[in-house]
Amino acid sequence: MIELNGITPFAEGGNRKCFVHPEKPDKCLKVVHPGLLEKITKNQPWYKKLRSKSSFDDNLREQEAYNQKSLKRNDQIAYKHLAKWYGMVETSIGMASETELIKNDGEIAQTLEDYLFSKGLTDEIKNSIEEFHDWLRENLILTKNLIPHNIVIKIEDNQMILKIIDGLGSKAFFPLPSYSDFFAKRYVERRIELMWSRINWDLSGRKGNWK
Repeated sequence: MIELNGITPFAEGGNRKCFVHPEKPDKCLKVVHPGLLEKITKNQPWYKKLRSKSSFDDNLREQEAYNQKSLKRNDQIAYKHLAKWYGMVETSIGMASETELIKNDGEIAQTLEDYLFSKGLTDEIKNSIEEFHDWLRENLILTKNLIPHNIVIKIEDNQMILKIIDGLGSKAFFPLPSYSDFFAKRYVERRIELMWSRINWDLSGRKGNWK
């Protein structure tokens, strides 16, 4: 068991806390907030309460997302823009999803959101975003909405490479994109469209509904 009591998370979202692995500083441990699953299921409409509690667990959904068809190759191209996933591990505060911790010169990589807020949509980052979108299209990687704070910037050979650290998996109610390339292509294009919508919304002062 990995001891996390007394360790401060380096990041925290609505569903999970993120810790640097105390024994492997190049790994990230994502732990669901205590009591969150009970709270989520309690507030769901009746028809969603018929689902198992595990279906609302972000760690288990992440595990499923990494098993998608497009990542079965497990090669460098498939993972070029994605933090690697190493499995589920037990910690002192609950089960954790263990993933690659993206760093630059020993420091945790900056999020795309932080970059955009500090420097704006530069030509360099715009080119990196376009290259990232080409990768999504070519590999048909299924993601949820691509929010800039769930993407970090890795510096490789003086180039900025975008890496997904959260939000992998399909949002589709019917799992057609998981089984059909035709529907997967449509699904990926919609995620790309929404990503640009979110970026423009962030840069415009977050007025109105970004979707």
